[in-house]
Amino acid sequence: MDIIVLAGGLSPERQVSLVSGQGICRALRSLGHRAVLVDMFLGLESWEGDLKNIFDVPDGLCTQEEIRAEAPDLAAVRASRRDRSKSLFGPGVLEVCRMADAVFLGLHGECGEDGRVQAAFDLLGIPYTGSGHLGSGMAMNKAVTKQVMERAGIPTLPWRELVYRAEDIPRLTEELPLPAAVKSINGGSSLGLALPDTREELRRALTEMLDYGGRVIVERKVRGRNLTVGVLGDAYLPAVEMIPQEGAAYFDYAAKYQAGQSVEICPAPITPEQQKTIGELALKLHRALGLRAYSRTDFMLDEEGRIWCLEINTLPGMTPGSLLPKEAGAVGLSYPELCQRILDLSLSD
Repeated sequence: MDIIVLAGGLSPERQVSLVSGQGICRALRSLGHRAVLVDMFLGLESWEGDLKNIFDVPDGLCTQEEIRAEAPDLAAVRASRRDRSKSLFGPGVLEVCRMADAVFLGLHGECGEDGRVQAAFDLLGIPYTGSGHLGSGMAMNKAVTKQVMERAGIPTLPWRELVYRAEDIPRLTEELPLPAAVKSINGGSSLGLALPDTREELRRALTEMLDYGGRVIVERKVRGRNLTVGVLGDAYLPAVEMIPQEGAAYFDYAAKYQAGQSVEICPAPITPEQQKTIGELALKLHRALGLRAYSRTDFMLDEEGRIWCLEINTLPGMTPGSLLPKEAGAVGLSYPELCQRILDLSLSD
């Protein structure tokens, strides 16, 4: 098949996406597909040949990307695009996507995971991997996902949604209960997340979240074990436990993507009953949101043994260090086989 692997984009998870994309592209090429990696935002500004020949490039336009400890400078990325267009689709992107048999979405975060790209492709008749525009949009919005959890009977921590401005912060700092988890409404990869224990930490968290739009959910913070479980097709995969390095407050951006910053155990050392419970909850949420092909849901197992559902990812990371490939590996699926399985599931509908 001729496949465009669409990655990059213009979200704080841009670099994670590019590393996922290059892994996916190389895996698909190893299976005999004519896969090409395209940056959604920068597009094909540097392509000098005829677009109809793009699937013949020997390296699939793969790069040597890596994830740094800090999130990318999106203003610099935006300024680097020569055409200065406001479109999130770079030069040539829609043209090559329409030429492909399918687009494999390696995007992460608000630019690609929130349903807008999927809606555009639906309107243009472009086949793509993963969930449709409606399910993607609902899953990206943490408040909507929380409402779906509650209606589906999926246990989730007490929460409230806030839309606020700078002048509201002193009042909120005094009235919100602590300890808390403060999350940007559409953040990912632990970006736009703070876990304040004190009033001063809460004030700083609310101030920082203004950079993410001033719309957050605030939920009760509990101590416990971080677990995640993937869904592939109609089955759940073995859970992973994520243990941040000693001294880290939580499984943050650096812990997720920097070597040596965390320990990830798969299958997680939990009881068969706990694995069954979180697996079935992940499937239940996947179905309640109307998702397709695959997803990954995060949980907390608190100190009293209670399971709490935190959030769901419709385009989970596919980097070499990502969690879903680890789960697939635990049931005997290699990374290329996982990519092929996602492709097959997505195109079978």
